[in-house]
Amino acid sequence: MRKGTSLLVTMLLLLSLILAACGGGAEPTPTPTTAPAAEPTPTEAPAEAAPTEEPTPAEEATPEEAATEEAPAEEAAAEIFAAQPVKIGVLIPLTGALAEFGPAFQNAAELARKHLAEAGYEIELVFADTETAPQPAVDVANQLVSEGVHALIGAAGSGQSQAVAESVAVPNQIPQISYASTSPLLTSLNDNDFFFRTVPSDALQGPVLAEVASALGYETVSIFYIDNAYGQGLAESFSNSFSGTVAASVPIAEEAPSYQAELSQAASDEAQALVAISYPRQAVIYLREAIEGGYFDTFLFVDGTKSDKDIPEAVGAEAIEGMYGTAPGSVESDSLTVFNQAYEAEYGEVPPLPFMTNVYDGVVIASLAAFEAQVAGEELSGVAVRDHLRSVAGPEGEVVGAGVDGLRRALELLSAGEDINYEGAAGSQDFDENGDVATPIEIWRYENGRPVTVQLVNPGEPISLEQ
Repeated sequence: MRKGTSLLVTMLLLLSLILAACGGGAEPTPTPTTAPAAEPTPTEAPAEAAPTEEPTPAEEATPEEAATEEAPAEEAAAEIFAAQPVKIGVLIPLTGALAEFGPAFQNAAELARKHLAEAGYEIELVFADTETAPQPAVDVANQLVSEGVHALIGAAGSGQSQAVAESVAVPNQIPQISYASTSPLLTSLNDNDFFFRTVPSDALQGPVLAEVASALGYETVSIFYIDNAYGQGLAESFSNSFSGTVAASVPIAEEAPSYQAELSQAASDEAQALVAISYPRQAVIYLREAIEGGYFDTFLFVDGTKSDKDIPEAVGAEAIEGMYGTAPGSVESDSLTVFNQAYEAEYGEVPPLPFMTNVYDGVVIASLAAFEAQVAGEELSGVAVRDHLRSVAGPEGEVVGAGVDGLRRALELLSAGEDINYEGAAGSQDFDENGDVATPIEIWRYENGRPVTVQLVNPGEPISLEQ
């Protein structure tokens, strides 16, 4: 796009945002899917709207004249987006081992879309169920790419994210932002800079989990880990950090009717607890068998076994009362408060589940990156979105936060060519060279069948198990 056209685009975008912010009862900006096809294209706008000379103060338009001029300008800005509507695919586990988390993830993504729309920027979200399995995740991701998405948000499980990255996102040059895939193995993924995460690697969670075990007085533990990228990575991170002894580290299958054979391998007279690294689907089976069979009655949990429904219902709240776990946490901030209040207003109580804020941030960052690319006059593509992810989330620029007001300010600044630093609902989202971020780790425990936060800690900080 020529420099003059790009400047016009920027001016029109800024005008439309100002109108959206100040218009009170004005009609909302048309969405891309409803923009009339017969309207002038962006390249025709100069001939219709550009003045031939600079107006003097005496030539300032009357309110009536301004009102007639504002509508075409707002329509032209909307038509720019209609020419390149932003479409984002969201991979969520509505079925399978992580199905307990799926609805909350979908709500968080939809909340981000609503906030962006209220701030003045319409995007389209397309949801797809990964079934919490690699091949279905690849299949639906391919379908989303064929439908023209500019970014993929997801998947949840590390194994699914790795499969999607290697088979879909990287070959098709579509940026992929996972909100829950924590395996350290993903840091070194050969992804040509197309894989990002709004959640920290388990290289951070493992050491905190090990500190919790030591603080609880455990000198010897056994580990149950799901045999995929997530389980392998977190089990290794914990084992390498634990100052005590790991009596047994036993991989378990993702699908099995019983885990008694594996429990027999893990059982030890010396082991004081079983570290449960899996998803709820596996945990409801082996926890019940461990308790009923007398293999273990004390457990240490992680993000994948942080459940406020499936696990407490399966084993009984009293069986896990007071037991601790860890998970990626969200920084206490204005952005988190805004997210929690908005979620509660929209959907009811905020469930004590991990990764909802990370979903929200992933959608927002991808959208702001697309917006910045459009303002710059770039052809909207996966590469263009990828190239702007770090600039909208990096440490340079004015800090903007979650919620309608924060996103409206972000759009205003980007329209004016200014830098922004999006500080999200989950915390800082400064992507490093590997697409990773560093946020605190939450220490939590089960109380009356629900996970309750005890402490947020950064790597190296002392921990306290007193709430």
